[in-house]
Amino acid sequence: MRRLLLWMAGNRWLREHLPQLWFARRAVRRFMPGEDAASALSAGERFGRDGIATLYTRLGENLTRIEEADAVAAYYLGLYDEIARRGIDGEVSVKLTQLGLDLDVERTFAHATRLATRASELGGDLWIDMEGSGYTETTVAFYERLKTVHPNVGIALQAYLRRTASDVQRLLPLDPAIRLVKGAYAEPPSIAWQSRHDVDANFVALAVAMLEARRAGRTVRIALGTHDVRLIEQISEHARALGVDPLTLEVQMLYGIREDEQRRLARAGHPVRDLIAYGEHWYPWYMRRLAERPANVLFVLRQLLP
Repeated sequence: MRRLLLWMAGNRWLREHLPQLWFARRAVRRFMPGEDAASALSAGERFGRDGIATLYTRLGENLTRIEEADAVAAYYLGLYDEIARRGIDGEVSVKLTQLGLDLDVERTFAHATRLATRASELGGDLWIDMEGSGYTETTVAFYERLKTVHPNVGIALQAYLRRTASDVQRLLPLDPAIRLVKGAYAEPPSIAWQSRHDVDANFVALAVAMLEARRAGRTVRIALGTHDVRLIEQISEHARALGVDPLTLEVQMLYGIREDEQRRLARAGHPVRDLIAYGEHWYPWYMRRLAERPANVLFVLRQLLP
């Protein structure tokens, strides 16, 4: 099922036609409050009343003109203004390809610098999303460079990639902010673990490595990007054993998934941040979310019923 969903995510014909079907548009509401910023920010205000912060990303595809990247950067600057106006505890996560990485690296860096500056003014971090494995090294190197001039930047690392353990060790001297996720792209066994057991085991090992660095005096913002409460509890036990307060572990979950657990963890004292994705180009992202948890397909099938 996971392989089928990832194939569907990358199929051009399906990407162009499925989003037009009424049941597909209704089903996507499971994971996003709407296609525009107003819907996302209104959802963020609701989460704020429950003590849950938010993280925003506008979905999009690889660009063909650098002027499109300029527009994306300007858009996010405007989003920051609206976050500030509404008084939301909100951060932003961006894909470097949306800022022009494939077209002009220096211009992309200039865009990221402006966004990180604005994030700092609001007291938060700018997050860099991780994309497919073809971008991993470029993204990590870009983050290293950006981190030297802007302390308030974070990066997403994928636990299913075999290289991620070395990436964590590579970044720890920078006192990084790391959002650890399992990974949602179709990657070959040569570079990525395929079984859930192996991915989960590596997820825990990576989190423990960051906890050990924190115990050794490093300032590491650890964000667990998982809906698997069992993993969160397991990592919390490791934190206690290492003498690290488990309530310093941040939890980041997607909009529409386990919101009851998000509220419970927030009440328990964990920093919790709900990742709200939105935008017109939702299809590939949506299929990868289903691939992460194929049980959600049942929800989609229910949308076919009257």
